[in-house]
Formats: sequence, C-alpha cells, structure tokens
Amino acid sequence: MIFHREETLARHALEDQQLEDLKKTVRTVYEKSPFYKEWLRKAGITPDQIQQLKDIQKLPFTQKKHLRKHYPFGLFAADRKDLIRIHASSGTSGKPTIVGYTKQDIESWADLAARAIAIGGGTPDGILHNAYGYGLFTGGLGLHAGGERLGMAVVPVSVGNTDRQITLIEDLQPEVICCTPSYALNIAERMRELEKDPRSSSLQYGIFGAEPWSEEMRRTLEDRLGIKACDIYGLSEVMGPGVAMECHEAQDGLHIAEDHFLAEVIDPDTLEPVPDGQPGELVFTSLKKEAIPIIRYRTGDIASITREPCKCGRTTARMSRIKGRIDDMLIIRGINVFPSEIEHYLITVPEISPHYQLHLHKQGPLDEVTLHVEINDGLYAEVKMDLTHEKIGELQRHIQQLMRSSCLVSIDVRILAPKSIPRSEGKAVRIIDARFPQAFA
Repeated sequence: MIFHREETLARHALEDQQLEDLKKTVRTVYEKSPFYKEWLRKAGITPDQIQQLKDIQKLPFTQKKHLRKHYPFGLFAADRKDLIRIHASSGTSGKPTIVGYTKQDIESWADLAARAIAIGGGTPDGILHNAYGYGLFTGGLGLHAGGERLGMAVVPVSVGNTDRQITLIEDLQPEVICCTPSYALNIAERMRELEKDPRSSSLQYGIFGAEPWSEEMRRTLEDRLGIKACDIYGLSEVMGPGVAMECHEAQDGLHIAEDHFLAEVIDPDTLEPVPDGQPGELVFTSLKKEAIPIIRYRTGDIASITREPCKCGRTTARMSRIKGRIDDMLIIRGINVFPSEIEHYLITVPEISPHYQLHLHKQGPLDEVTLHVEINDGLYAEVKMDLTHEKIGELQRHIQQLMRSSCLVSIDVRILAPKSIPRSEGKAVRIIDARFPQAFA
C-alpha cells in the first residue's frame, strides 16, 4: 500500500497548511489576475481579510460563465510566456473553457494523478491501459502522466477501435484500465461478442470517471470484467483527473487531494454551506495552481462530503460519488430526478442491458420524457425478435411500475432490440433533447 504524507495528516495540521496556501492564493489572484482583482474589489475584499479558513465564505463564487465571458485568458494569473500546456472543455454549449498550466502545474498534476492511480490499485511495476481520450480533454494526458510518474508502463491507446483495445489487453496484460464506465461496459460487451471471457483477462482494477455512474453500474462492471471498479473525479477548470479518487480498499467515497484543493458543499439555491453528509453542489478552491488559480468554483456536481477517517487509513475528506449535475436534473411531471437515479434501478432488471437513453420532447406546452432501453439477447431470441410479443409488454409495464415506485415518476418506456442504442467510446450520451431547435444532446 502506497501512502503519501499528505494523505494521513492530522486534521489540524492539514487545515493549518490549507490556510497558509489559501492566503497565498488570494494574494496571488489579487495581484496578478485582472479578473479576480476587479472581482474582489467589487466585493470589498482584500487579501488581508483572509485570516481563517471559514473566511473563504466571504469570497464570491466563480462559475463557468466567467471563464467563457473572459475567454480565452482573462482569468489567468501567469504570463503567457510561462505556460507550457493549454487544455479546453468540449464547448458543446458555447465557447470552450480554456485552462493553462505552468511547468510546476504540470508537475503537481502528474503527482496527484499518480497518487490517484495508486489509491485505485495501481503499482509502480504494473501496466496501465489508458483508454481516455487524448487531446484537449484532460483525461488522457492527465492519467498518462500520472501513470508514468507512479512508475507504471502506460499504454496510450486512447478511445475507439474496441477490437484493438481488446487485443492490446490480451497481449500486454495490463493490471489497470482507465476509461469512462460506459466504455468499459462496451469493451466487456464486445469481448463477449468475440466469444472471449472478459473475466479471464489480466485486468484487476478499473479507474472510471468523466460521467456519473451508479453503484449498480459498479457491480455490473466488476461482475463482467472481474475487477475492482473505482471512481475518479476531476474537471479541467480545477485541474483535471486526480482532484479526488476512491480507494480500492474501501470503495466508500473519493479521497480529496486536500493539500491542493479546498472543498465546500453549498445549497445551490441559497448558496449557503450545508452540513457534512448532506448533498449539495461541490465548490472547489485551488491552493497551489499558478497559471489559473480558481476561487470557489461552482462545479455544478451534486455530492456530499465526510471528514471521518477511512478504513484504508487515509485521513483526507471524502466526497460521495456524484449523484448528477444540476443542469442534468430532469423535472418529470413536477418530480426532480437525475439520470443516475434511473440507472440505479434499471440495472436491477435482468431482461435489459445496462445501456439506456432519455429522450426529451414537447407534447403541447408540457415536457415529455421517453425512456429507451434494450432487451438482452436471450429475451430477444425467446420472443423470436418480435417486439410486439406479450412478454415485451409485460417488461414495459414492469419498468414503468419500477420508475413509479422507486423514482416517483411516471415515464413512457420504449423497448428496443439489442444494440439499438449507440455505444459510447467516450462520455455516454444519456439525454437526447429534442424539445427545442438546435438542442444539444
């Protein structure tokens, strides 16, 4: 077991260090970031007012809209000549958010990604199969550097060409795979189609992130691949993968790298802090970043935090698995529900595959939702490919009743043939929004 000193610090020692780093960060942005200097002046705040950790609540929040409004470099605190890497979000709902890294930022990121891989089961003498996308997305390059920093041999296969992925897994014998959970499911499914047993591979650990996934999806992945599946968290605005990582020993919340990030949970409506253990919106402040320090960044992700020590021995605060994103929450006939909640119960239905989509459309003035699911190969053969068969109707009614009793929503269900829903090579597309012209999936 590999522990870093920062992962086992006493709470008072950690908080003393966080306070010193917070003071430095606020002073840095006040002196070097035009956006933050004006932003703090408007709020009537000077760096000298930060004297204890709870003083962070005096600071205003940063949101994605600020990065877009001041695109591309308006929030930076480092000169462009000092940057050695630039990443960006996909920009599917507007301009991409641009983030940059100095040499020290890249070093720190590699250290944290290495820590995360070790927490998830990686060891210096192992091989890591990295099927996250390389490029502007931070996942591929972030975990690549982390694997190398840990001492692993990294296979930079990126996403796509699933048959080649399977060949490389068979031939190179990696112990760890990194990708989205939906793509791991796709790999396992393709192995079965090729009459290969996914459980017989060399893989022992999966480090999965970039999309919310349920505890039931974890059990499905572990059963199909014969691995321990652990959750990793990160976002480009804060750093990239490695902000928090679930340990393979307990699989009970993600350990936050608190020596680099100060985490809060707020009520997204009142913006007030919520108690430990209560879900709310995650907010992060970076404590050591140089290129683009971020102050009280509202992530839009819903989770809770506990500061109870973990049975693995680490003392850092842990965040729960992401329940969903504020902007992904659906209101179905007046009931709030996240796609991950629907997934939680769908995966308990043995007759269908773990692949699903929610299609949003208009019915007059009302929003309507249709849940698309696939039956498995066994049932499809049993009903002789007849989707009007009585058993399909029974299954449809069962799923509708399950959604009513478990998620408290009445929802239309459409049963599809196997392989009807497109398979993901990156982030799974769970919501298809056809309510408005030019809506984005």
